[in-house]
Amino acid sequence: MNKYLSLSPEVQQALADNRPIVALESTIISHGMPYPQNVQTALRVEQTIRDHGATPATIAVIGGKLKAGCTPEEIEYLGHKGQAVTKASRRDLPVLIARGQDGATTVTTTMIIAAMAGIKVFATGGIGGVHRGAETTMDISADLEELAQTPVMVICAGAKSILDLGLTLEYLETKGVPVIGYGTDELPAFYTRKSGFGVDYRIDTPHELAAAFKAKLDMGLKGGMLVTNPIPEEYSMPADVINDAIDRAIAEANEKGIHGKQTTPFLLAKVKDLTGGDSLAANIQLVLNNARLAALTATALATL
Repeated sequence: MNKYLSLSPEVQQALADNRPIVALESTIISHGMPYPQNVQTALRVEQTIRDHGATPATIAVIGGKLKAGCTPEEIEYLGHKGQAVTKASRRDLPVLIARGQDGATTVTTTMIIAAMAGIKVFATGGIGGVHRGAETTMDISADLEELAQTPVMVICAGAKSILDLGLTLEYLETKGVPVIGYGTDELPAFYTRKSGFGVDYRIDTPHELAAAFKAKLDMGLKGGMLVTNPIPEEYSMPADVINDAIDRAIAEANEKGIHGKQTTPFLLAKVKDLTGGDSLAANIQLVLNNARLAALTATALATL
């Protein structure tokens, strides 16, 4: 076992018994939502996974330890501390570990730690991707490179609609990452169910998702698999409303010189304000929806 990795007793037992486990990120707790909704949502997501037959493993860096499975007290700590916790990508892990510091894991670092622990399925809100204007800024999320090399299935509501979705799909194609639409032929755009861009394959059952991923693992193919699961219809936001809010948020970010790892938290917070909180409510529901699918898929995978 990696000497920097700490498994909760619940996760350790589930691994020993070959029971289904779903990894969860912690950036959504510290940087993705305001307190106390962040903590309440994290605990609801964990309970949703348990209700659908799997063990949740919220992942974070706490006191220089890579945690696979956080206690409710640790989730409260991350949520209350909020953006004072370092948003930790791959590049941040060595220094955080050496200094014994805390870090909230992104999609990238959650995949890394999940893979270290032997967890194969991960549920999140949306992945990062190629930012608008990346042809001049080169602002491309490390999530895409991680998907290209780390063997974890990531279930999300698509790439965040603050991104350039077309370029994000092109990048994933170049890296050989399969983009699956769960029950859809079209890439979901986080807050909305449609984007105008197609996916590589449509799959309609958790069992087929599990079978496809097992085949990938059995063949020794490098990298993960991206499953895009549309936000439930009743919580989907009108495309014109969300796109207008995103355009205004991006314009303000550019005016203020916001860049790098601060970009996504700034834009999500601004979009929440511009939509009167509707985007936060949508965000919570899509995460719960992804957690349900992840638990069912992990359960199917454990039987193969």
